[in-house]
Amino acid sequence: MSLDHVETLECTLCGATYDPERVIYTCPNHDGVTGILDVTYDYDVIQDRFDAPLDGHVDSQWKYDAFLPVDTDATPVTLDEGGTDLLDAPRLGAELGVDLAVKNDGANPTGCFKDRATSVAVTKARFGGQDVVTCASTGNAAASLAGYAARAGLDARIFVPAAAPEGKLVQPRVYGADVLAVDGSYDEAYDLSLEVTDTYGWYNRNAAINPFQIEGKRTVGHELAEQTQGAVPDWIVFSMGDGCTIAGCWKGFREFAELGYVDDTPRMLGVQSAGASAIHDAFHGHDDVDDVADTLADAIAVGRPRNTLKACRALEESGGTALAVPDEDILSAVTTLGGTEGIYAEPAGAAPVAGIRRAREEGIIEAGESVVAVVTGMGLKDTAGANEAVGDVTGIAPSLDAVEATYGAPEPGATDGAAAAYTDLDG
Repeated sequence: MSLDHVETLECTLCGATYDPERVIYTCPNHDGVTGILDVTYDYDVIQDRFDAPLDGHVDSQWKYDAFLPVDTDATPVTLDEGGTDLLDAPRLGAELGVDLAVKNDGANPTGCFKDRATSVAVTKARFGGQDVVTCASTGNAAASLAGYAARAGLDARIFVPAAAPEGKLVQPRVYGADVLAVDGSYDEAYDLSLEVTDTYGWYNRNAAINPFQIEGKRTVGHELAEQTQGAVPDWIVFSMGDGCTIAGCWKGFREFAELGYVDDTPRMLGVQSAGASAIHDAFHGHDDVDDVADTLADAIAVGRPRNTLKACRALEESGGTALAVPDEDILSAVTTLGGTEGIYAEPAGAAPVAGIRRAREEGIIEAGESVVAVVTGMGLKDTAGANEAVGDVTGIAPSLDAVEATYGAPEPGATDGAAAAYTDLDG
């Protein structure tokens, strides 16, 4: 077996290094979970192994297996995650005044971006002989881990805040996971999951601390680099919760640029809710960072993000920035994205649209610039949030009169075209 393409796990604070084959989550030289680790690679070995054509066709993220921190003898635990479409969005782009494309990662197997990370984590857990996997989640990571654990034949035990959307908690239970609703916030559920990991030795998938999680997420950067080669976008826009998603994309895109697969890199724009804006506040040097999350966009409702440093580095290195937008703008973005491009996103997944609109208003993104908005979760994940955006359905009586009362009488000759079509079909 071989993990020779992975050099070390390196602390982002002090630079201490650790054996990548060791199960370790954070650097013990620091209190709490502040000593986040980064995976470093031997790119000479990776390039010797990576022989997939960069032709814009991606079936799954495992096209980039040479870049993933997985033993070459390990069999991937996969549901064909990744390989999501990059869709032109001309109607929404015209409304926002940009050349827009949407990376629809809500089309991943369990309906969210997190499948990219989970596939790597569960592959490593199974190959390492683990029997139980765990995480804390507001819903999406719970469903993702449960689905991949079922695929791998592992037990999943998941901690969620009691206020997590019910729809998101049904999915992991269908996959057979134990879902434990903690009487507290996401951050309290997160802290409990860490205590459990220390006590029971279960493998922890939490992307904020598991250094291999962000490595799966960085495949979206590889994909976007491949899908846009020759016309690298000016901006890539993500919502931010713990911070590891935008950091992962930047790492992947930057790698492909440094290896010469693409000629340039985009600027990264990170979008948070004004009610959960810790990364935004840290990036802009605010002293009064609020660690209480209050937002309807539950997937990014993180009061104490653990990957603030990596996220801020991605924003700074790329020449990008962070914005915070109110929840009403996020709700409006849900219906705008759906009504213009037919993409149904949960609130956190639509937040990039709200961020692009704000960035245009503030002159951060200029008219006509090329922008990719990454949708990280499908709308069926949070129907309550979407329902708040669209309101109740319209009730009518079962009669044509009721339809006419709503829309008015049909124009004269409105059915002539249809009648002619039927005549043509009759020959």
